[in-house]
Amino acid sequence: MTAADARARIQEKFGVDVVADGGLAVTLPRDRWEEFARFAADELGCRYFNWLSAVDWKDQGLEVLCRVENLEAPLVVTMRTRLTAGETRCPSLTSLYRGADWMERECYDMFGIVFEGHPDLRRILLSDDWEGYPLRKDYAVDTPFAPYR
Repeated sequence: MTAADARARIQEKFGVDVVADGGLAVTLPRDRWEEFARFAADELGCRYFNWLSAVDWKDQGLEVLCRVENLEAPLVVTMRTRLTAGETRCPSLTSLYRGADWMERECYDMFGIVFEGHPDLRRILLSDDWEGYPLRKDYAVDTPFAPYR
């Protein structure tokens, strides 16, 4: 499948803009996040889970980003979803991609994003008694757990 074919299929099924950025970049509403990931795996052949992370846009809320690939095509798809200000819940992709497990845990640990449906969502980098989420813009540097300097 070519990137142009994939782009047309995404626009037809999801009605969203698809940006070409060395691959395809798609911004989705949170409630279609898991549906699109399933489509990417099943229909586009993107079965390789490359990475997942988040960005804190301060007053505009958190954004979750994920990159999946079809290694045979080659086809790269970057998925994005914006969580509204104050919202910290996002569907988990662990049922589709085993590689999402630890990356979602890391995102939970650093940003406080709760991945609904994750089989073992707990801290992975910081101790269980750590207070706050160090990569969020509202993290106070004068807490008992000051950032590493």
